[in-house]
Amino acid sequence: MSFVFEPAPVPSVAVAGSEARFPVRRIFCVGRNYAEHAREMGNDPDKEPPFFFTKPADAVVADGAAIAYPPETGNLHFEAELVVAIGKAGRDVPEAEAPDHVWGYAAGNDLTRRDLQAKAKEMRRPWDWAKGFDRSAPIGALHPVAEVGHPETGFIRCEVNGEVKQDSDLAEMIWKVPGIVAFLSASMEIRPGDLIMTGTPAGVGKLEVGDVCTVSIQGLGSVTTTIGPKG
Repeated sequence: MSFVFEPAPVPSVAVAGSEARFPVRRIFCVGRNYAEHAREMGNDPDKEPPFFFTKPADAVVADGAAIAYPPETGNLHFEAELVVAIGKAGRDVPEAEAPDHVWGYAAGNDLTRRDLQAKAKEMRRPWDWAKGFDRSAPIGALHPVAEVGHPETGFIRCEVNGEVKQDSDLAEMIWKVPGIVAFLSASMEIRPGDLIMTGTPAGVGKLEVGDVCTVSIQGLGSVTTTIGPKG
């Protein structure tokens, strides 16, 4: 097979304790999955099933990277999230079988151009420009299920320049991982390489040029990102 130009490299995420890497196919993100965050965004957490938006696979950023402050925003936000890596394909997966489709877990940061998101909400438009911009998905090393199991509790935190901004527990998620995987698979086939960012707790806030942002999850390590000058 020939191409009109050389295909881009396959986006991938590091695997803890291994030279192997996890190839990324798609990135799904769950909105409003912690009650207090839903409330701080002006929403009722008791009214709706999970909903999803997406980021492109090549939005992935490795731990320790510096990224340029993105264009078209003056209100870049951090969002600490548990990341689920899918390792087995499935459609209409029963919730009881959903854990069998998970390859591993990691800490992630759903970077958001909050002002663009607010404008999109006001105009009833999609969130793509607010969520799916370049280098908007810092993700730490994946930890295989065989080593860490399926975390249901444990701290999830975000620190900016050493100051704790978000501090919650995975137990506070409204929709747990099995339910998220089952719900998503009812809409489309999940496949190996898919990542799911499972929502953020309360305390989201602004990042400025020069800030160092670290998301950490108990038992799953962390991902640190430095915000550089505007590109």
